[in-house]
Amino acid sequence: MFKRESNESPIAAAAETIIGPSIKVKGNFNGEGSIVIEGQLEGSVKTNGYLLVGDKAKITAQVEAKDAKIGGEVNGNIKVSGYLEITATAKIAGDIEAMAISIEKGALLNGKCAMGPVRRHDEGTAQA
Repeated sequence: MFKRESNESPIAAAAETIIGPSIKVKGNFNGEGSIVIEGQLEGSVKTNGYLLVGDKAKITAQVEAKDAKIGGEVNGNIKVSGYLEITATAKIAGDIEAMAISIEKGALLNGKCAMGPVRRHDEGTAQA
């Protein structure tokens, strides 16, 4: 029905959800597949897949993903159970947690950074 452009990145081509550059949304997004955000998002985003935040994206949200690449602005905490890549164009105001992190020269990070196993919000804190 709709033909995808051949110059898309493999991640964008396989994405379950794409928020385009001219889109502004408010809400809580929960999913299993990959998500690409190029526009503006306010709320929260949680996926068991890959999250790609484009260079011009602006997010005010709590973020959880399996793996992620951040290139735009994120105001909120980021939890990644796998690999988090922060590119030179990223501006992050919030704490980040990930199993492994790479940060390119030029990226801005204002918050705490923790590496190791990530605890999800839905895990209890009860002690035996």
